[in-house]
Amino acid sequence: MKKMLLILASALLLGASLAVASELTPLDVLAGGFMTGSFSSAAQAAADPEYRDIRLHMAPIWLDRTDGRWLYVEQAAATSLDKPYRQRVYRVTAIGAWEFRSEVFTMASPLRFAGAWAKPELLGTLTPDSLALRDGCGVILKQDEAGGFTGSTVGHDCASDLRGAAYATSAVAITLERLTSWDQGFAADGTQVWGATKGPYVFDRVAAGADSVAAGR
Repeated sequence: MKKMLLILASALLLGASLAVASELTPLDVLAGGFMTGSFSSAAQAAADPEYRDIRLHMAPIWLDRTDGRWLYVEQAAATSLDKPYRQRVYRVTAIGAWEFRSEVFTMASPLRFAGAWAKPELLGTLTPDSLALRDGCGVILKQDEAGGFTGSTVGHDCASDLRGAAYATSAVAITLERLTSWDQGFAADGTQVWGATKGPYVFDRVAAGADSVAAGR
């Protein structure tokens, strides 16, 4: 009951009407509300030069599909917004009453879709069968007692060869106000070879996903 009340309150804060909020599932609120929106690490970058000013956007796509909630995800440095350095598609599914899996997919020639979070028509040629799954790189998320969601990748399952890495890990926490993300790459002996060392990137929410909470219903 406590978690259901938290979900209802969260949906209302994200802008859904009471009628819509009462019909939402935990998956609707996570993927269509908490994960959807625009985020910025500008405040963290201003306070600590070891962190870059990054903009993160997550927008719902393929709302008519019934095999999960799909999101287009884009990250770019604030100085190069038209040239994102990471573009992904996430598929979020419920794997338990309060447990979720966010699978990660890549796409060919991703820069042709740059800016699609604001211009969804750019994704007209993108289809699920054209994506490549990053096997083992999905994040398992659970709702916490505060009403947010936390999770991470599993063990060393996410293979990576970036900068000499053998595997990568990701840890995520999402609240109504912000999202924290800590991506790290490690060599086979466990030595970190890329990613932040002091702690996660902190992205403040600058635009909510209120419209998309209701859009999936």
